[in-house]
Amino acid sequence: MWQDPPEIRLEKVQTDGLLAIRRPGLLARLPPPWPAAQAYEEIVVELKLAGDHLDMSAVERALLRRQARQVQRVEERAPSWPGETPLWLAAPHVPEWLRQARHPVRFAPGCYAVEPLGRCFVWVAANELPLRDELVPFLVARSGQPLDEFARWVAPRRPLEWVLSMLQYLPMSTTAREELLWRFARTGDPEIDARQDRILEVLLTANPKMKQRLVDEGRLDEARAALRRVLAHRQFALTAEDAARIEACTDLATLERWLGQALAASSAEQALR
Repeated sequence: MWQDPPEIRLEKVQTDGLLAIRRPGLLARLPPPWPAAQAYEEIVVELKLAGDHLDMSAVERALLRRQARQVQRVEERAPSWPGETPLWLAAPHVPEWLRQARHPVRFAPGCYAVEPLGRCFVWVAANELPLRDELVPFLVARSGQPLDEFARWVAPRRPLEWVLSMLQYLPMSTTAREELLWRFARTGDPEIDARQDRILEVLLTANPKMKQRLVDEGRLDEARAALRRVLAHRQFALTAEDAARIEACTDLATLERWLGQALAASSAEQALR
């Protein structure tokens, strides 16, 4: 029987990005999935990073955004426009539900045509892609150990600003992140060190809380150093427990009180009360 449909609310429909194809002939020389873009003027791109939803709802919404762009292009060009705007969805892996429901067909390492749309819906499984410079836009969607592997591989291939952005936004392991941060130690090259200083200045300006935290830590370090100097000048021997208390203290007022007491105390124990 006839049934009135419910209203479908669409407040904002916007894809993650569009790939505009300007010189399709050059794509043939690049690794997949790039050659598959030769037949199109543009491609809708959806990027799902580690931790993003890959359930049916997320995929259907991506297809909805692709269809909205398809309608927009038809209206822009002409009703008789025969073209297609495909969807390329890059994610760490192909979810099991999608394998069972849509039967994606693998046409290259990490590249799948998702049925029934076939060529118009390509799933890029970033964890399966080879490490190639041309594939970096898709490799950023890796997760887990493959993401750590990518981060270590790509760091020396990209400018410092790019690597810092990657460290900020990609959810790699703490070990990999700290390993890459060590790359930013002082180099001795005045030009490189000046660029690093400028990047740090910009980052601290954008994050006032971190800037204040560094200032506070600097004041704590200065107070601890001053207290140790006074105790040494007074020839007070510190026990291992006393030294640990000073190092562990994160209250500036307490350190300043100890410093004042150290000037007149008769022992380290009395100074650190």
